[in-house]
Amino acid sequence: MADVLGRRYDEYFSDHDPVPFEVVSHDGTTHSFGVATTEPPRFTLLVLDSAGHDALASLDQLQVALAYLRGHLDVDGDLAAVLNMRNFFSDIHPIAFLGRWLPSLWHGRTDHDRRAISQHYDEDSEFFLTFLDSRHRCYTQGVFASDDEPLEDAMTRKMDLALDAIQVKPGDRVLEVGGGWGAFSEHAAERGINVTTVTLAVESERFLNDLFARKQLPVTVVREHILRYQSAEPFDAIVNMGVTEHLPDYRATLRTYERLLRPGGRVYLDALAMRRKHTSSTFFKKYVYPGRSAPLLLHSYLRQVAHSPFELLNVEDDRHNYFLTCRAWAERLDARKEEIVAQWGDELYRRFRIFLWGSASGFDTRMVQAYRWTLQREPA
Repeated sequence: MADVLGRRYDEYFSDHDPVPFEVVSHDGTTHSFGVATTEPPRFTLLVLDSAGHDALASLDQLQVALAYLRGHLDVDGDLAAVLNMRNFFSDIHPIAFLGRWLPSLWHGRTDHDRRAISQHYDEDSEFFLTFLDSRHRCYTQGVFASDDEPLEDAMTRKMDLALDAIQVKPGDRVLEVGGGWGAFSEHAAERGINVTTVTLAVESERFLNDLFARKQLPVTVVREHILRYQSAEPFDAIVNMGVTEHLPDYRATLRTYERLLRPGGRVYLDALAMRRKHTSSTFFKKYVYPGRSAPLLLHSYLRQVAHSPFELLNVEDDRHNYFLTCRAWAERLDARKEEIVAQWGDELYRRFRIFLWGSASGFDTRMVQAYRWTLQREPA
């Protein structure tokens, strides 16, 4: 294993700034890579058994991630530094790539989306609340005034920016795509706006119905795919926070907005993005967000907007905001480790640790982007 890692280290870091690290084998032997007397290792990979040894020696990103997920490998030190050099390991899995799309062809687009969304979002709501902001429970990026601003204040600013963007007033009807844990719906309803929120997750539907019944707020919760949703009358505005990634057919989605929105109405959206559509890791696509979901391709999206009855009013870069958000979520997750492991198990904790720290790394290294934007339908 040490020889394999050493050769790969020399090859990889011939084109990258060296990162010193150590590997401790399950027999207790320590192997150092790029460690100098003046610079200590950034992290130590702990090989806990033969399965961990084989995964690390494979130099396969998926196998290494699964070994960490299942407790065969561990990390002592800076996990973000490990994830920043994820391309140290290869990630070539064509069968897994095909497996993302075949169920959609077999079951149909919307039914497959329902299954895929449930795999991520139907964990116990109380688990997500261990790391989300405590004021709004928002599962997309905040908008920060400074890097050290509390997450809660960044989320309130984001809710207010969305309301300002769609220019609604008390009594107006707003459709929210993806209810989550009620962040936007609650914030808008408390200001007299009538919100209908659609969700695919059973657990989200339960949580939202309980929340709005308890608070007696004018919010209607519907468990339905947005592409199938029907309304007897058009809405004054639509809000989509972080669901465009799960709606990769931009043309169909824009047609749905046109069908559901009154002339002159606005749509607020935000999403994480990449320059190519299907570049997420195999681990991410199998164990975090399975199915057809894909980061926003802004240029492809805007091409469809140009052929729609919508005008693009603005686009804002949210990459750094999303980095700060994911870092805050990851830190909160780690702070609640003992409670999370005791209640939901070590594997769920480790899966979301890879996801949240990996997402923060992606935004920080500019591998992933994020945007928020506003559309307006042409007046009648």
